[in-house]
Amino acid sequence: MYSLFKKISFSLLISAIFITGSVYSQDREEYRDEAIEILESVPLFDGHNDAPYQYRYRVGYKFSELDFYDTTQLENPMQTDIPRLKEGRVGVQWWSVFVSANIPENEAVVQTMEQIDFVKRMAKKYPEVFEMAYTADDVERIFENGKIASLVGMEGGHSIANSLGVLRQFYDLGARYMTITHSRTLDWADASTDAPEHDGLSEFGEEVIREMNRLGMLVDLSHVAKTTMRDAIEISEAPVMFSHSSARAVCGHVRNVPDEILPLVKENGGIIMVTYVGSYVSEELRQYIADREAYERRLEYLYQGEVDLIAEKMEEWREEHEAPTSTLNQLADHIDHLRDEMGVDYIGIGGDYDGTSILPEGLEDVSTYPDLFAELLKRGYSEEDLRKIAGLNMLRVMRGAEETAERLQNEREPSEVLISDFE
Repeated sequence: MYSLFKKISFSLLISAIFITGSVYSQDREEYRDEAIEILESVPLFDGHNDAPYQYRYRVGYKFSELDFYDTTQLENPMQTDIPRLKEGRVGVQWWSVFVSANIPENEAVVQTMEQIDFVKRMAKKYPEVFEMAYTADDVERIFENGKIASLVGMEGGHSIANSLGVLRQFYDLGARYMTITHSRTLDWADASTDAPEHDGLSEFGEEVIREMNRLGMLVDLSHVAKTTMRDAIEISEAPVMFSHSSARAVCGHVRNVPDEILPLVKENGGIIMVTYVGSYVSEELRQYIADREAYERRLEYLYQGEVDLIAEKMEEWREEHEAPTSTLNQLADHIDHLRDEMGVDYIGIGGDYDGTSILPEGLEDVSTYPDLFAELLKRGYSEEDLRKIAGLNMLRVMRGAEETAERLQNEREPSEVLISDFE
């Protein structure tokens, strides 16, 4: 989830659509009906959506105050609602149950439980649309019945408060993946956006991975440091996933997956679900944001305490420096790169809708998935390629985790390891 506490307004990032972009859109439109037909034949997985968190901070989880059938009328509209999910042909949604990594861990446990409760209440509130899923078989059955299968993904190992017992209870509550870290390095795992402490995973962190394998909970490596990626893939006996990360060779953001990790993901049988966060998609936008933030830090040092003057100078800087935009075509470039390096069998989609305010042109909300798949058809991807990217790859990964768990549960008991054993 892109930080909701450092939002960049849409107005700063919207610029005119170039003529070449319009031509691409017209060309793409010829393939849209075929893309929709493909997405109606296979369950389209989205690896990450933060609507539960939106409901938390906007209305305290109250459906009575925010109807999920229309979230467009809000002063700050959401990117997700039921009509647009249907228009986008979303068949399976991994709902992120994100809570801040900066709150006390015991509080994080409670808030994560509340988010899981929200997802389950949502499925009961709108039973004509959603149904909870816990296995790959559930996903296929629910899709065949014309509903959106709802899976729970925990975004950050801080939510287990250093306890394998809590991890097991979250699995029992329905969580089927856990992102090992969010933005903060934990007592047992290094994050990509914080100072490292363990050179990847600590010994207790390795045990977390093993216990996740035994449970059948997918190991999600979005947000973790490169060293943590390596350690987790080496230890995991089940396929791993990146629920919302793109290719670092195309855009150098640290949240993306570097090329040296790609063959490890392939050998493991895992999946990288490309994300739509603008600064993870466009290198030009990433550089622009870095320049802007560096200038703001300079002003804060030069004019300490002069808030109005800093704001005035920042506005002048924005007027002089037009923000580049990320685009659907750039997102497709990430998929091209992953295909060329690994093959189509290890690619999925992880939008991160409602977890970011910076989205590519052409991918502004959850209704736009067919447009991306139309672009891939235009680029020469086969129907079978797109069926894999949309859903078959994720179903394979889920089944791999389930089969591994069945075997491991016959081989060993739940882990009795405590983090204090290593202190």
